[in-house]
Amino acid sequence: MALNLRQTEILNIARVEGRVVVEALADRFNVTLQTIRRDLTEMAEAGVLDRVHGGAVMRKGVSNIGYAARRRMHEAAKTAIGRACAAAIPNNASMILNLGTTTEAVARELLHHSNITVVTNNINVANILVANESCEIMVAGGALRRSDGGLVGDLTTEFIKQFKVDFAVIGTSALDCDGDLLDFDLPEVRVSRAIIQQSRQTFLVADSSKLGRSAPVRLASLSEIDAIFIDEPLPDALAQRCIAWETAVHLACVAPSRK
Repeated sequence: MALNLRQTEILNIARVEGRVVVEALADRFNVTLQTIRRDLTEMAEAGVLDRVHGGAVMRKGVSNIGYAARRRMHEAAKTAIGRACAAAIPNNASMILNLGTTTEAVARELLHHSNITVVTNNINVANILVANESCEIMVAGGALRRSDGGLVGDLTTEFIKQFKVDFAVIGTSALDCDGDLLDFDLPEVRVSRAIIQQSRQTFLVADSSKLGRSAPVRLASLSEIDAIFIDEPLPDALAQRCIAWETAVHLACVAPSRK
């Protein structure tokens, strides 16, 4: 079952808070209790939530949100982040872009850059940048993950190690209060760690929904990142740590939604 936009946002809330309540969701989305109950029932039938009295909880064993659903979530924020990050990358630069819907947003904003070289383990990024005739594209080898077009594994990591580029643009599934970047897939994290090592500067692109989330695998710390591009301010304590770490924080300006 493909989740609609409201259901994907409900799933996002459940992932962050662990539980959702019917009345609170009805107020949040300005819909009836019956509509929310129907949403939760459909999501339970899809296997992403378990219904409990008054609401629902994350189903055990459900890790990350489906890629198609993630692509539709926070689109305006991702577009703004992609634009801000691309603006910080000059022409005549080399870079590595990893997996994620926000790195794809960066790729779309690179379509008018000239004389750039992009190394990627993201088939979607490569397909986007084909339209830029001034971009040389190097696609990593490795095992193709059909669910999101990602290339992962030891072959991918070894391929990445052949390069030394100006910029890395990476995404993450979660960013905790300690400033740790977290993800769900260890082989993917190993590739991302290699990307950081082979880049002179590393940019993290992450929308604010990633703040406070949890995932089991640690990728890196913000202390290892040169700049983060995000659509909302970091929590005060984390912002102060970024100052101490000399990690630049760039707030992307999100265009107001049309009514």
